[in-house]
Amino acid sequence: MTHEQAAQILSGHWLARESIDSLPDDCRPATRAEGYAVQALWPARIGPIAGWKIAATSLAGQRHIGVDGPLAGPVFASRVRGDGVAVSLSGNRMRVAECEVVFGFAQAIEPRAQPWTRAQALAQVAQVMPGIEVPDSRFAQFERAGQAQLIADCACCHEMLLGRPSAALDRLDELAALPVQARLSDGRRFEGVGANALGDPVEALRWFLGEMSAVGQRIEAGHFVTTGACVTPIAVEPGQALEADFGWLGAMRLRFD
Repeated sequence: MTHEQAAQILSGHWLARESIDSLPDDCRPATRAEGYAVQALWPARIGPIAGWKIAATSLAGQRHIGVDGPLAGPVFASRVRGDGVAVSLSGNRMRVAECEVVFGFAQAIEPRAQPWTRAQALAQVAQVMPGIEVPDSRFAQFERAGQAQLIADCACCHEMLLGRPSAALDRLDELAALPVQARLSDGRRFEGVGANALGDPVEALRWFLGEMSAVGQRIEAGHFVTTGACVTPIAVEPGQALEADFGWLGAMRLRFD
């Protein structure tokens, strides 16, 4: 069996909203590079990529899923939604929502050998907006799957909600201090800050561009990247609603079915 068969198994379970324990030994990726080789084969089975995500941008998140650093993966156009919609939790094992800062790109970004500086990363940004990710994994025990399999699983990609783009592109250097507050309809409240995403959403962006360059992945014009949870992932259940306030960046809400 090959990377193609690993991608077929995982993407098939993604479409069916079903889980597996592990990939078969003869097609299980053993390294991060092999994981990215598997995820690169998903679009032929799933459809076009609309953007990208970064998982495990906090030390607590990395410990929770047993990885030694962030992971990147695609977000598919068929699962990108707007503010205020209802999201199904059917078949979702993670059942969490993550409040995140999202950057949009107007121009394609080619892989490069040189490291990305902060200024060069910021120069790629055409939009900044709030986002709420509802991730999931094809692995029943995703905490034990390991980083190679989680990367092959597109870094637990699932549903992504995008808010209204902000006109305040001159405030990107303030994102580390961005206050984020969330409230569930059951009365629970949560608080966080932009710095929870790899110290600064801009640094998460810089890491992402370097990671994609390292694996030879082109970022297309119009794509976005969501940079990781600013608030500790929020456990959610069907019937609940979530409101998220990102301060000057805007606000969002969604319902869970």
